[in-house]
Amino acid sequence: MNNDVTKVAPPCSSKIQHILESADFYDAWEVRAAEPLLTPLEQFLRVASKTPKWVDSLMVLRNKVVSPFGLKDLGRLSSISPNKSSRDYVAGDRVGIFTLIEQSENEVLLGDEDEHLKVVLSLYQTPLGDNQTQVTMTTVVHVKNMLGHLYMLPVKPAHHVIAKSMTKLIGEN
Repeated sequence: MNNDVTKVAPPCSSKIQHILESADFYDAWEVRAAEPLLTPLEQFLRVASKTPKWVDSLMVLRNKVVSPFGLKDLGRLSSISPNKSSRDYVAGDRVGIFTLIEQSENEVLLGDEDEHLKVVLSLYQTPLGDNQTQVTMTTVVHVKNMLGHLYMLPVKPAHHVIAKSMTKLIGEN
């Protein structure tokens, strides 16, 4: 199985398309899923539970650095409830560092918002046949003020590395 991660355009039929036009930042990464029968939310929960320690360490550092400036402590990317089934999540529930916005058969939208930024994450699945599924992980950021712009300066390059790494996990057993 090919589990190479590729930088792509966000899927045309993704619900994230409606917020791309005014975005200050976005990227999308694609990989063939190692577990093609999982729902998009299950893909996210699986990947979040496998978050590398270095990513969680960066989140801890981020939280310490930004809290004096009024940005909220998001916790760790891996901070998901191990006892909660994907079927138990409804819109508005916290899913690790994100809030569940909506989900469908082929896409889940997760996000977070404060007075500085609005972030939306999409995991979009495209069936390829022969029990194969392509998953595209798209992140969209809207910056609301100068502090948000300053925050994004170091976050943009770090985000590319983290997002690619997390997408790669979707393709690994």
